[in-house]
Amino acid sequence: MNPFFSPSTLTYELPPFGLIREEHYRPAFLQGMAEQILEVAAICGVPDAPTFDNTMVPLELSGQLLTRVAAVFFNRSSSDSNQLTDALEEELAPLLAAHADAIRLNPELFARVAALHAQLDRLQLDAESRYLVERYHTEFTLAGAGLTDAAKAELRDYNARLSTATTRFEKNLLADTNDLALVLENVAELDGLTAGQISAAAEAATERGLPGRYVITLVLPTGHPYLAQLTNRGVRERLLAASRSRGIRGGDHDNRELVLSIARLRAERARLLGFDSHAAAVTADQTAKTPQAIADLLGRLAPAAARNALVEQADLQARIDQDGGGFELAAWDWAFYTEQVRRARYHVDTSAMRPYFELERVLRDGVFYAASRLYGVTFTERPDLVAWHPEARVFEVTEADGSPVGLYIGDFYTRDSKRGGAWMNSLVSQSALLDSSAVVCNNLNVPRPAAGEPTLLSFDEVTTLFHEFGHALHGLFARVTYPKFAGTNVYRDFVEFPSQVNEMWMLWPEVLAHYAVHHETGEAMPQDLVDRIQDSTAFNEGFSTSEYLAAALLDQAWHRIDADDTVTDVAAFEAAALTAAGLDNPAVPTRYASTYFAHTFAGGYDAGYYSYIWSEVQDADAGEWFEDNGGLTRANGDRFRRRLLGVGGSADPLAAYRDFRGRDAGIQPLLDRRGLN
Repeated sequence: MNPFFSPSTLTYELPPFGLIREEHYRPAFLQGMAEQILEVAAICGVPDAPTFDNTMVPLELSGQLLTRVAAVFFNRSSSDSNQLTDALEEELAPLLAAHADAIRLNPELFARVAALHAQLDRLQLDAESRYLVERYHTEFTLAGAGLTDAAKAELRDYNARLSTATTRFEKNLLADTNDLALVLENVAELDGLTAGQISAAAEAATERGLPGRYVITLVLPTGHPYLAQLTNRGVRERLLAASRSRGIRGGDHDNRELVLSIARLRAERARLLGFDSHAAAVTADQTAKTPQAIADLLGRLAPAAARNALVEQADLQARIDQDGGGFELAAWDWAFYTEQVRRARYHVDTSAMRPYFELERVLRDGVFYAASRLYGVTFTERPDLVAWHPEARVFEVTEADGSPVGLYIGDFYTRDSKRGGAWMNSLVSQSALLDSSAVVCNNLNVPRPAAGEPTLLSFDEVTTLFHEFGHALHGLFARVTYPKFAGTNVYRDFVEFPSQVNEMWMLWPEVLAHYAVHHETGEAMPQDLVDRIQDSTAFNEGFSTSEYLAAALLDQAWHRIDADDTVTDVAAFEAAALTAAGLDNPAVPTRYASTYFAHTFAGGYDAGYYSYIWSEVQDADAGEWFEDNGGLTRANGDRFRRRLLGVGGSADPLAAYRDFRGRDAGIQPLLDRRGLN
């Protein structure tokens, strides 16, 4: 029996991972696609005039088998892949693209949706149902539903080729990331790392069949956390060089031709759809609306960020000279000397914070605790429930009165079969129509120490955990009728807003005091250190903002090219884009270079990496509201949950923000936070 062929009977419809085998995926996908095509055909074959109940409701009910298997498979292929899942994903990519086109480009279905849209004011629908018709009509129109048959055939070809290319990009990146992990022979080369980090490097080497050596696995961004600690300048240089080499070394895993091909195909598809560029096609259905609006924001921030980075660079060079270094600051030195200056200026040593950031304590007494204080929910681990990997842990989430909310799954450790970065997925989405509750998961990439050693997190890893948990809360708390609006199914340039708000609680005094406890002595993090952390939050923001904006502007540059533009050299295109933005400082490399920019060439943030800073306008403004209204209280949490998180995608997000805040967000809190005044 294929466990995907019927709904799960487990609590909250948790997928039956204990029964799922690799041979179940392919037939479930094929059957799921076939079933949904028949369901759509049945909608189109209804002889009666289109109504909400005979068109929109069955459309929302269609494809349940496909949804079940896709949710499990794509989480699996990201978090625990192997040759079989990789091959299947490449096989499925064009099939799924064709399946999506068969629905979005179906003329009979679009005619029924368009007929409903034309008479919206007479249908007397509730607000969510009305918005459902509006969203389907907009999405089908922008996807090409109104094109001629010949143009639709061309569009299908573009979509199939792009799905294959982006899938191959991601697989190449994972393989090259694993291949370029830094192998060290001598523990002395790891000087500056903690005992736990050295233990993790030894464990990674052993897992690769290299006992007695040490392996530093790469992270998704250009910069590696260990660059702030490694005292050996040569090792730092090698580590950064390995990171920046991904996808440009020739051979099977070189991504340069894929970058050029993806950018070109997207530009040509955009022209077919009636847009000047892929960026214009994407932003037409985002809160930004136009590439120019994005350019205006990023262009306002980039010069100030670049100036601030130059000031910081001078400070770091002065520190090198003071220490008698005798060399010019390079990109692989920035993080290391930033810590030296931070210690001297603020008496804050971020590596000394690690003993206070033990994973289990951060999770239960920090992340969960803040959510309980704000929203009244509790988290109970369910070891009786099985996830996709032994390291993935399942927690049941309940309301203050004990009523059910859903399940949260945390898979925190890195492994060679997991793609880099950190993310949230929904395995089951909440929907009143389907009578379903949410099952959500977070994936992180924390190095696993040797058995018996504590998992001590860096400051950035704690931030990431709070951030990704914000996405999880969004998925858990949304209360909608239709599956289309479940959880984080909002505009891409709004989706980061709830997660960025959740980062705020990491340093909130009563939250920090509750979890920042020394893992050996049990002593709380000293208050003077807490105060110094707070004082130094804007430190190095010139670098942080510049490296982020460089990536966001690079993403925009690739996706604002015209279909007739000829780009043949990835490195030259990158250099020109960064120079034009004034962010071509060699000491401050872009957060992601094109050949390992998974967000934009594989991960669904194409022409959308600006979303983080765009959402941060609302995030910083909301943070100001929380501070002005008493901070971490149930009243504030309930308001934020009811008016924003609980809405999911069932209303315009900017309207939801106005409902919460009483006005549109202002940019000043963002400028203050990042020191960009």
